[in-house]
Amino acid sequence: METTEKYHFEVVRWFSVAAVIYLVVGTLVGVYVASELAWPFLNFDIPYLTFGRLRPLHTNAVIFAFGGCVLMATAYYVVQRTCAVKLWSNGLAWFTFWGWNLIIVGAVITLPLGLTQGKEYAELEWPIDIAIALVWVAYTVNFVMTIANRKSSHIYVANWFFLGMMIMITYLHVVNSLAIPVGMFKSYSIFSGVQDAMIQWWWGHNAVGFYLTAGFLGIMYYFVPKQANRPIFSYRLSVIHFWALMFGYVWLGAHHLQYTALPDWTGSLGAAVSLAMIIPSWGGAVNGMMTLSGAWDKLRTDYVLRFLIASLAFYAMSTFEGPVMSIKTVNALSHYTDWTIGHVHSGALGWVGMVAAGALYHLFTRLWKTEMYSPKLVNTHFWLATIGTVIYIVAMWISGIMQGLMWRDYDEFGTLTYTFAESVAAMHPYYAMRAVGGFLYMLGGVVMLYNVVMTIRQASTNPSASAEPARA
Repeated sequence: METTEKYHFEVVRWFSVAAVIYLVVGTLVGVYVASELAWPFLNFDIPYLTFGRLRPLHTNAVIFAFGGCVLMATAYYVVQRTCAVKLWSNGLAWFTFWGWNLIIVGAVITLPLGLTQGKEYAELEWPIDIAIALVWVAYTVNFVMTIANRKSSHIYVANWFFLGMMIMITYLHVVNSLAIPVGMFKSYSIFSGVQDAMIQWWWGHNAVGFYLTAGFLGIMYYFVPKQANRPIFSYRLSVIHFWALMFGYVWLGAHHLQYTALPDWTGSLGAAVSLAMIIPSWGGAVNGMMTLSGAWDKLRTDYVLRFLIASLAFYAMSTFEGPVMSIKTVNALSHYTDWTIGHVHSGALGWVGMVAAGALYHLFTRLWKTEMYSPKLVNTHFWLATIGTVIYIVAMWISGIMQGLMWRDYDEFGTLTYTFAESVAAMHPYYAMRAVGGFLYMLGGVVMLYNVVMTIRQASTNPSASAEPARA
């Protein structure tokens, strides 16, 4: 079957299905740990179920399991369609699939056992870090060589975004993961003190900037025009957007360390560059939205397009909010509070999750040469995701700002008005509200998984279904 295909799409199918499964699993763990914060008895005094063990499992599942599978599925699909050639190596593509999934299994085993480096988005220990580097480089080489073999002279902008992500994540991951092993699952970073913190947040922010932004912008620049059946609003703006992001994001990271031992000027520089990044970010969001110029009526009936366009609204919002939070006076209030959690999830649930869902729905209809089993369920998923995201981030905004204000409120004698325990008690209704928002989002993922399974079953009963997508 594979050899008769014009393109290597079987590996794309597997990545796409895996992504939906990981969406459900990752959000399920997220809902559970959110519930533990609201109702602590849910850890049942079992160490493997504590928040500290499960929280990194949640972040790794949604970022690397779900997000990674989405990026690999879409990059492998887009590069073939836009370059009019098969993948350079189908074997290497399957190596990335099985290698990536084995890495995820490694995370599922080690993180609940407490085997961790304790670094945000880089918790996995050194043997798994090496495996990540090998699989990621294989993914990158296959992508680059496919572009090198292209039949068209032009390299479409989506491929530039994917390529920028691949190169920078390789560099960031390798540098931040440099460590001295002292055991099979124990190592110490070669950096120390504030240098370690700086390198970690250079990685931490750019995992967001390149992996969760540049990579998913590659998805946006292909799937929005395809789903809308219209050319991108401004190709020139997309190129400016690309180069501004590539040169701007690499300077960020220090703004995560305001009011720490990091030299003051580095935090100021990080904040200044962060504020400047609003311009290209909003340029990209406007570019995607204006692609629908003259065709906004499509949103009434095209539920997949709703995902893609709503995601751009969340992208615009979160890329404005982040730079504002980097300003020192704002950061003095927001630092270490739930406001940061709200900001992260407006980008993760609203931007990444929704643009990914839109792209995956588009892929399923093309890869299985069929319409979705139930368009109504796609719409149901859209509203569950949207309402769940709004409930989540509003809860965290209120909770975070309240935390910041309570922590720095003094009475007339110059002593703190509230104890830390009182601030925690005040957060309870908002933690419960967050769990509800997360549950609705997870429920949307369950609806999507059911719809996808039924769509594949529907396609398998159609003898005319072939490996070619229904539409280009």
